[in-house]
Amino acid sequence: MDATTGAALELDDIQAGALFERPSPYVGTYLLLRIRDRHDGRELVRRLRRLVDPAAGGGTADKTSLTVAFTYSGLETLGVPQESLGSFAPEFRDGMAARAELLGDTGESGPDRWEEPFGSPDVHVAVAVLSSDETRLRMASDKARAAHTELPGIDLIWRQDCYQLATGRTSFGFKDGIGQPAVEGSGREPSNPRERPLKAGEIILGYPDETGDLPPMPTPDALGRNGTYVVLRKLHTKVAAYRNYLRARSATRAEEHLLGAKMVGRWQSGAPLALTPDEDDRELGSDPRRNNDFGFGDDPRGFRCPVGAHARRANPRDGLDQDGSVDVRLHRMIRRGTSYGPPLPDGVTEDDGIDRGIVFVFAGAHLKRQFEFVKTQWLNDGIFIGAPLESDPLVGPRDGPGTFTIPQRPIRRRLQDLPPFVVTRGGEYFFAPSLSALAWLADLDS
Repeated sequence: MDATTGAALELDDIQAGALFERPSPYVGTYLLLRIRDRHDGRELVRRLRRLVDPAAGGGTADKTSLTVAFTYSGLETLGVPQESLGSFAPEFRDGMAARAELLGDTGESGPDRWEEPFGSPDVHVAVAVLSSDETRLRMASDKARAAHTELPGIDLIWRQDCYQLATGRTSFGFKDGIGQPAVEGSGREPSNPRERPLKAGEIILGYPDETGDLPPMPTPDALGRNGTYVVLRKLHTKVAAYRNYLRARSATRAEEHLLGAKMVGRWQSGAPLALTPDEDDRELGSDPRRNNDFGFGDDPRGFRCPVGAHARRANPRDGLDQDGSVDVRLHRMIRRGTSYGPPLPDGVTEDDGIDRGIVFVFAGAHLKRQFEFVKTQWLNDGIFIGAPLESDPLVGPRDGPGTFTIPQRPIRRRLQDLPPFVVTRGGEYFFAPSLSALAWLADLDS
């Protein structure tokens, strides 16, 4: 039990990669596997189980981690009983492709345009290997590869190499991954001293959540307890289009940087507009003790940080507390952004045709009220901020040219003709079981 939180988490049974942050910087590889033979599938699970570290080891900040997760189709292929399959969340059973229209994945981002094999019943297992060191990554990846290549009934159907730069910046040039919640009982202190740790049941199944209840959990307990749902999305970023848009609407380079910060809610260094609205502060941006220590409640109209900025939409903090209609804590989740593809060199405004972007991973116990709520109600829609025709200026979907409002005195500025800057290349819903549940899955035939 963690004395500072009063919550007991069975850390020796939880996958470390599903709960704790990644090394920084890091390199990694995502693999998607198909199971053609049930016996080989269970042997695969048995082998991968031996490679997974428990969260009791203190997380993955300075070492290599391997995380294993399954789609509904994967669990079905392994032979999980129908009674158990039916106990999973409906969103997980549907799969992301079936919920694409709800999520705003239409047009260029629609499942019919997704990268194979996303959205197909062939995606069964996801394996994520991450490390702060290329050599250790290669060693861990070789072990994961050996676990499946020696089994004729297992196919590797997709691979994506990824990385995080030492700056922590994504392809758009902004430092990412700052505002992560702490989980009660994990032993990790909140990076935002104004935010108490989330109840464990918001992230890990089998524990009370923020409502005081136990979240619905797959049955039997041996399968569901200490597991979590995982969302994986591959997002192509139109970096050149983004840069061109800012440049065309800015008189100076300084105005260009400010306009980008207004859209994101932070400067490229990671310094929040809520604390430094007029100019970047790199020292603040690089200080984890200060760059997440703020709220939005004292800026209700968004003069410092626009209410429609990406970071404020994704995590409104105390900005919605005025009327008490929304409990932001019910929609918090663990979020990990991973870059893929080479960065577009600084200053380049012509698309080089190279695929680059972000692989986003979200973890939580409630797919619908966490990921799907934030995506549909806060990122895709503007009703909650009083701008129903505006979506997130950076990642929001657009059927046509969009708009973005920047409050300022004496007259607000409204950006017109916002094109889409992010295109969904694919995604899946997964379930990351506990270590004991991995053993349960491996022994289904015994």
